[in-house]
Amino acid sequence: MATYVLVHGSYQGGWIWQKVADRLQAAGHRVYAPSLDGCGERKSAVRPGITTETQADEVAQLLFYEDLKDIVLTGTSSGGMVVCRVAELMRDRIGRLVFVDALALLNGEKIGDIVTRSTAAANSGGLTRGPTREDAATRLFADLDPETRAWALDRYTQHPAGIYTEGVKLDSFWSQKWKADVIWCRRAQNPGEAHQRRAAEKLGGSWHELDTGHYPMLSMPAELTALLTAG
Repeated sequence: MATYVLVHGSYQGGWIWQKVADRLQAAGHRVYAPSLDGCGERKSAVRPGITTETQADEVAQLLFYEDLKDIVLTGTSSGGMVVCRVAELMRDRIGRLVFVDALALLNGEKIGDIVTRSTAAANSGGLTRGPTREDAATRLFADLDPETRAWALDRYTQHPAGIYTEGVKLDSFWSQKWKADVIWCRRAQNPGEAHQRRAAEKLGGSWHELDTGHYPMLSMPAELTALLTAG
């Protein structure tokens, strides 16, 4: 049985992985789905200085203190940025990387270099940014069934702003060899096929497609779980 560490993206928390985590655990796998600093149930801890790198450092510490080895490190959306940094920091503990409709930026790139159309505006005080709840309902979660959409909206939170304003720091990730899978969601506008093809090519990774929107862990959890366990 494998150990999975599932990293969520913007406006989310570990809750986004619930349907997938339940399936993985039912199959006997070990699963961790942490909420990143300032996200989900940790939203009250948001403060200046939270970046992709600080969030990645925290996940790296989870791997160390739980003594997790040969893990399947999985990221979605902006969580792909965190996954790249965690992998770089904890190379000896990584068995496989999975990018689920995820951002995988090169050193120094910012989200705005890839995601060119976004309504994620800065919040009052500048600590967080993200769409309004109404926009989240009509755009982010629009393709979900009504029950799942309502469930996700109840848990939607804005994201720490630092991940948007700072370029990622990756000293050696792209120069290393990884066992990797890239899963593109055909109905999602961002990060887009071209960006994810670039990641798959640079990683020498396996390419997969799901005919769904940006949240396959909510819309196609069984199919996504099958891809996660097939590697």
